Amino acid sequence: MRITDLLKEEGIRIGGSPQNKAEAIDQMVKLMVNEGNIKDPEKYREAVLLREEESTTAVGDGIAIPHAKTDAVTAPGLAAMTVPDGVDYEAPDGEPSDLIFLIAAPNTEDNVHLQVLSRLSTLLMDDDFTDALRAAKSAEEFRSIIDRAEKDKLAEEKAAEEAAKNNDQGYQILAVTACPTGIAHTYMAAEAIEKTAKQLGYTVKVETNGSGGAKNVLTPAEIAACEGIIIAADKKIETARFNGKPVLSTSVSAGINKPEELVNKVMHHEVPVFQADSKEAAAQASAGEKEGVGRTFYKNLMNGVSHMLPFVVGGGILTAIAFLVDNYAINPANFGMNTPAAAFFKTIGGAAFGVILPILAAYIASSIADRPGLAVGFVAGLLANGGYTFGTLMNYDAGTTVSGGFLGAMLAGFIAGYVVVFLKKVFSKLPDALEGIKPMLLYPLLGILITGFIIILINPIMVGINTGIMNFLEGLGSGSRVLLGFVVAGMMSIDMGGPINKASYAFGLASLAAGNEIGFQIMAAVMIGGMVAPLATALSTTFFKNRWTEDERKAGVVNYILGLSFISEGAIPFAAADPLRVLPACIIGSGISGALSMIFKCGSRAPHGGFWVIGVIDNPIGYIIALLIGSVVAALILTLLKKRISE
Repeated sequence: MRITDLLKEEGIRIGGSPQNKAEAIDQMVKLMVNEGNIKDPEKYREAVLLREEESTTAVGDGIAIPHAKTDAVTAPGLAAMTVPDGVDYEAPDGEPSDLIFLIAAPNTEDNVHLQVLSRLSTLLMDDDFTDALRAAKSAEEFRSIIDRAEKDKLAEEKAAEEAAKNNDQGYQILAVTACPTGIAHTYMAAEAIEKTAKQLGYTVKVETNGSGGAKNVLTPAEIAACEGIIIAADKKIETARFNGKPVLSTSVSAGINKPEELVNKVMHHEVPVFQADSKEAAAQASAGEKEGVGRTFYKNLMNGVSHMLPFVVGGGILTAIAFLVDNYAINPANFGMNTPAAAFFKTIGGAAFGVILPILAAYIASSIADRPGLAVGFVAGLLANGGYTFGTLMNYDAGTTVSGGFLGAMLAGFIAGYVVVFLKKVFSKLPDALEGIKPMLLYPLLGILITGFIIILINPIMVGINTGIMNFLEGLGSGSRVLLGFVVAGMMSIDMGGPINKASYAFGLASLAAGNEIGFQIMAAVMIGGMVAPLATALSTTFFKNRWTEDERKAGVVNYILGLSFISEGAIPFAAADPLRVLPACIIGSGISGALSMIFKCGSRAPHGGFWVIGVIDNPIGYIIALLIGSVVAALILTLLKKRISE
């Protein structure tokens, strides 16, 4: 496949005049539609804008390469436009862009077009080539310039392959390039580094980690023989293979715009040696481009949340099904396990749901300390979830433990991760002969021991937090029932599975155990409060799509089921990504639903199940109305607070 197979004359505009970036994208999308590659132009446009939100696709020197890979694309395609007066495309060099290529990639496993697009990206690094394109007077001339340049590039690639086969001396510089999309910038960075290194007289080989997988993969022999390695990437790259070699880690945009600086740093030996078992060494290799504390915290937390969610979804829905198929009248105290079918679903769902918090802690720790942090974090999460203290272990106050919940497990994950990082630093001076016992013996043994001691030590703090909240709620119950309903329901959306959420739920269970009307009403208010947050995010992502990314909209659909199933944790990714907007909206909506539930005198004899146990709710119509009103109010507030994606 050739570049001209993807770029048709009807997809080329000579002499465009967009006034701004958004207008340029609109004009480019229309050109792509002209080529017949797009089945849903608006969805494709949103995908292009979403990619721009990650970082501008302008690469400097007047070039911009917007792109998107989405189901809205039926076949791979290219569109192009020259802009004689230039347009502000937020380029890293601050200069206007006057040559724009738009890439459309279908969301399929067939990535044969990616090699063609990578070839175009590398051609655009040639100033003579881009100058010729800017000077083209017609779409036909524009295509012919590309066709001639591509033929020369293919011949050059073939000669380079032959030279690589005959190269037995190794390379002075190795590089790896990668961007999140893996379509254009990956290959432009590779071309810039390769071209610059050759101009400076150095031998070089570049591995590209694009959408089609790793190409031109570096071999162990090449790694051993090189003088240094450049990693120009905006996503995680496997770095353990570079242990003991000088490694310079930077962004893919730096690979495009600062190749000479990167090459010189490596060849002038200004790059620290990378140690695969040291987080600090990896950070030092970033040559001053360190992430902020907030960004690092967010990435580590999201690693835990993303691995936790499948357990929330699978376990929570199976648990809800158990309540739906059970018979409450058989044994109210054993509701959810009375019939064989219910017990089947509840047992399986409970097994998955029971490891949610340990999984969260484990993957936070592994994000911080890599694989050695996984086991330590999992055990820390188990201890935090179980609420173990020195008193309970000595049987002094058995039965009084309170789980640390989401916040406790999150804290446990961070503690575990940094304990392992500390151990790595301590054992970094051990002889190489003992390298193998560190991940198999020293890290798990001492990591679990030290972390476990810390978690057991701080768990009483979580117990104190929950006990204080429980006492507050009990005192509130003697006053207004409506206010009580607002408070206990609103608490369910404050931390969504954390100590405050769990304290409210525990208060509901205690009230339910009393077996009276007010107890049933409190349980109903607690449960409705836990349903609103995921339902609100689901409604907002469905009806106000311009406020959310494509991934958030997909996650929002699942939250219909999670919300109806009383799984408030479904809203955690939204709250973690934007707490100042999501939490207030959900708390207000949950509180309104809880207050209305009390006004309508709705009561629940079931401790779980959400909408699926509507058959055992007192005044079910009123309960549904209260849930709808609170969820819609929360969704509207959330939508008003969120900014439009296009802005």
